[in-house]
Amino acid sequence: MIKKEKKVKIFVLFMIFSLVFAGTVFSAESDLKMTDEKKEKTIGEIQLEFIQGVADFTNVGELEKAIALFDSVPEELKNDNELFLIKASLLISAGKYNEASTLLNSLESKNPQNIDVLEMKIILAKAIGSSQKINQEKARAISKVLALDPNNPVANIELGQQNVLQKKYKLAKGYFQKALIKAPTDLSAIFGIGQTSYYLGDLDDSKLAFKKMLVINPNVAIAYQYLGKLEAEDENYKKATEFIEKAILLDSSNFDFYMDLGTYKRFLGKFDDAEKAWSKAISLNPSYFLAYAYRAGLYDELGKFDLALNDYRKVIETNPKYYFAYEALGILAWHAGNWEEARVAFEKAYSYNKENISYPLMISACYIKMKKLPQAKMFLAPVMKTKTDRNSLDYMMLRLFHDQGPGNAESAIALKIQKEEKATQKGKMLYYFGLYYSMKGNINLAAKYFAEVTNMQSPLFFEYRLAEWGLQK
Repeated sequence: MIKKEKKVKIFVLFMIFSLVFAGTVFSAESDLKMTDEKKEKTIGEIQLEFIQGVADFTNVGELEKAIALFDSVPEELKNDNELFLIKASLLISAGKYNEASTLLNSLESKNPQNIDVLEMKIILAKAIGSSQKINQEKARAISKVLALDPNNPVANIELGQQNVLQKKYKLAKGYFQKALIKAPTDLSAIFGIGQTSYYLGDLDDSKLAFKKMLVINPNVAIAYQYLGKLEAEDENYKKATEFIEKAILLDSSNFDFYMDLGTYKRFLGKFDDAEKAWSKAISLNPSYFLAYAYRAGLYDELGKFDLALNDYRKVIETNPKYYFAYEALGILAWHAGNWEEARVAFEKAYSYNKENISYPLMISACYIKMKKLPQAKMFLAPVMKTKTDRNSLDYMMLRLFHDQGPGNAESAIALKIQKEEKATQKGKMLYYFGLYYSMKGNINLAAKYFAEVTNMQSPLFFEYRLAEWGLQK
């Protein structure tokens, strides 16, 4: 989305200054017909002079000094409620939310039907953030605005954005369309149409919206980003790259832009560029996990396992709930011979998915690799109790790892694996049978079963990679 804080500040100030010049000043001019011309011009001049003073400070970012000017408002302007909307906007921009709320409540009490005040209350609530009380205040303000003006842009855009967050894209799109009735060039509303159309699969509507944004303002970076996404939908990654690079030229500090750039470069086979893009994203937001995950996947694909392992560690550090990273970390730690790290990672993955037989088998294998067979047995005993079918391959393999034999169990498993019809299950069990023999020191039998896995040529399970590595040793 368009940057919220910057957008709110610019919109608020622009709206209020426009309001004052188009409303208060013009009303003063119309009053000339009824009162002394010289006197009214003097009031108008006082008003313009005061506003210019406020503008001079805000233009250089001196919000505190701009706000302080209102402590000495000329007597002629002290009842100018619309002028004090400027102060409310400045208070919001300065983060003085309590003062802004008090002022807006006072202005609303004087004129409960003033849409400008109600709109400002919506903006204030949005700036404060989410809480039950604030959400209720915002909902009340929105309701009042829409009762007075059903197509009000501020209220409808806010409702649209709320529904986007809830992934109610069709409903959100309707609100943005209402906003456009009164504000056909509002960039937030047009962006809303483009974004919701994208998520709804209405890609032609989405493309039209983002192109319209650029007609209105050719420097809207996020419009280029989404046009890139739309090109990527058609696998036109070269064109997608051109669009996202335009977005980066306009905003080189946007994390998401570099994430997209890396993705497009990877699809184009430009792996070095993809790595650079995701590294840049990490430098912009080192506490977010996703760029580490993407770069780790790239390193893994390129065989840079040490680098991939380090990145998966960062994924877990920055997002401990990212389940998929634990499996990847376990695999690469296993490859590196870091048995303890692999065990901990597989245990975490197992805690998220108790149905995957791979995890308890890998955990027990890690214990055995560390020469901790008693711990492996202690771990496997309760796992076996969860398997009610004692004739299943899952149970039989768990039992084999627990008992470390005997020969008749090995023969029974060898026969049962050959009869297994499901490719994934067969491939997994072939690997663990090979791993069992490998840990027992029977390298020839281990290689035989690892080779059977790799000959399947269907790497839909992570044990396929482990079998390949097993053959390389």
